[in-house]
Amino acid sequence: MMSTIAGITTSFKPEVPQDYDTLRIPESLVLDLVLRRLMLEGFSSLQSLSRSLKLSIPIVDQAFRHLRSQQLVEVKGMVGNDYSFVLSQGGKNLASDRFQISQYAGAAPVSLNDYVAATRTQSANVDVDRKGLRNALSDLIITDRLLDQLGPALISQSSIFLYGPSGNGKTSVAERMLRIYQDAILIPYAIEVDNQIISLYDPVVHHRIEIDDPDIDPRWVLCKRPCIVVGGELIPSMLELRLDDTSGIYAAPLQMKANNGIFIIDDFGRQLMSPRDLLNRWIVPLDRRVDYLTLRYGVKFQIPFELMVVFSTNLDPSHLADEAFLRRIHNKIFIEPVDANSFDQIFNRVVTAKRVPAESDSSEYLRNLCLRDGRTELRACYPLDICNILMSISDYEKRPVSMSKDDLERAVNLYFARSENKLE
Repeated sequence: MMSTIAGITTSFKPEVPQDYDTLRIPESLVLDLVLRRLMLEGFSSLQSLSRSLKLSIPIVDQAFRHLRSQQLVEVKGMVGNDYSFVLSQGGKNLASDRFQISQYAGAAPVSLNDYVAATRTQSANVDVDRKGLRNALSDLIITDRLLDQLGPALISQSSIFLYGPSGNGKTSVAERMLRIYQDAILIPYAIEVDNQIISLYDPVVHHRIEIDDPDIDPRWVLCKRPCIVVGGELIPSMLELRLDDTSGIYAAPLQMKANNGIFIIDDFGRQLMSPRDLLNRWIVPLDRRVDYLTLRYGVKFQIPFELMVVFSTNLDPSHLADEAFLRRIHNKIFIEPVDANSFDQIFNRVVTAKRVPAESDSSEYLRNLCLRDGRTELRACYPLDICNILMSISDYEKRPVSMSKDDLERAVNLYFARSENKLE
């Protein structure tokens, strides 16, 4: 069932918990959060703790009364109807002990069960046709044939394998797939598993949508659906929980941060992590849409694998993966070299955007230059790359940029490497 939050469509709308039963995380964890927060803040109040820990006043008040009954806090006065209080010496000692175990003192986590249910509820349901997809990718020159391959793949929300020669827009297409989503999702700041904290919300990859809705559980952040892109830097540890020994907090792996969105593995086959290791790691998740993570001390748990994985490569797929793995990637789309008409359209867009004066036959002349010396294919990247070289030449020579035939010849000679036999 779809809902709206501040006019934004979402399929999940958690209510604000008012007691431990509806909060669904251990009371001991809440007390530890309050103790650590008080140690950091010094003087505090119920309102301040509520804002910092993203908990309702009734829950914070219950934790405060428990700590007060144990003589772990001391009331110093009143601020309106609120208490002003600090840790007692006994409270400081206990907070210091708890701080040695974990330094987390931020938003209260949600339970693993709540996270799993929310992720399943917020799985993407795409409704797109050729017209809508062309609008979403309007800044790219794409043939109807490619659109008609991408459309069903996006609707299926299963994995996609984009392959073909470099420079024809595989990454550009993959990164723009996010535009098909017209809704938002709620992501928790953190998740509790076996009394451990897993930090999930990451402002680097999660694009927050600011709202002010007092009826939404503040432990959840409204975000655009995520799109995470990794390239050659991908290593096995990025796909597993990582414990920070200093803080005692686990960091969620990349695929967990990408849940309910897209995870793009760019230049697949050129990672520090071998293709075989990656494929073996993800055979089960891709097949069953679940993943298994393990805490440092051996506790294993299951999370949803509700994301669309996009593999992008200019290598031969048969050299990267065996048939068993490729079978699990239902959509394999070849991004072919561009034809002359598409090349000219890309060229015209580039020179218009860059405000580079071009002659009427500049595009045709550039095409011919790109196809000489044994080259047989036009690439979508050529017009922009060559144009950037022309602009650099003009900056070097302190003159207005131009696209004369001599300039194009010079730029193309800079751009393409010559084979050894041409150098003799």
